[in-house]
Amino acid sequence: MDSETIENPKVPRTERGRKTQRKLLDAAAIEFGERGFHEASISSITRRAGVALGSFYTYFDSKDAIFRALVLDMSDAVKSAARDAIADETDPLAIERAALGGFLRFASEHKEIYRIIDEAEFVDPESYRAHYETIGERIALRLRDGAEAGVMRSDLGEVEAWALMGMNVFLGLRYAIWNRDGDPAPEAVAKAANTLLAKGIEA
Repeated sequence: MDSETIENPKVPRTERGRKTQRKLLDAAAIEFGERGFHEASISSITRRAGVALGSFYTYFDSKDAIFRALVLDMSDAVKSAARDAIADETDPLAIERAALGGFLRFASEHKEIYRIIDEAEFVDPESYRAHYETIGERIALRLRDGAEAGVMRSDLGEVEAWALMGMNVFLGLRYAIWNRDGDPAPEAVAKAANTLLAKGIEA
């Protein structure tokens, strides 16, 4: 997709318009999550949303545009889930544990996020890269705050932030998307990962 032809989602001016746009995004999440980008269609999205086909173009210019908006919407939702989870935490390590727990719960409730984000690598590489770069930057800031608090090493940076993000992403894949009966709860997974973060794997 040519970055010079990117369409931006249109901003609704009324509460009714915002609700309609929300319905379309929610329907698109299900359609793209279940059928994939290429099989999903504007008509299938509007049918699921209960919105007239013509109304779609009031909010989005194309299927590509709603997909791009959905990736951004999901990135914001992941950010909100983490922010809500860490709201009551002050210890840097506890913040990381709470953030991972919040993400695991979010992914369990929105399993479509993995397929949609993975497809973005091919449908809209710019959004795909922005999704992970933004998360990496947030983690790097938290690591810096932990260093300033004297709880984490002062030399932690982008490499460690991306390593931590990678761990979180694959823990979400295993315990939220591929979860099985008898698996530990999100809080237990987050606690185990937090122990690894705090103590490493060296004997």
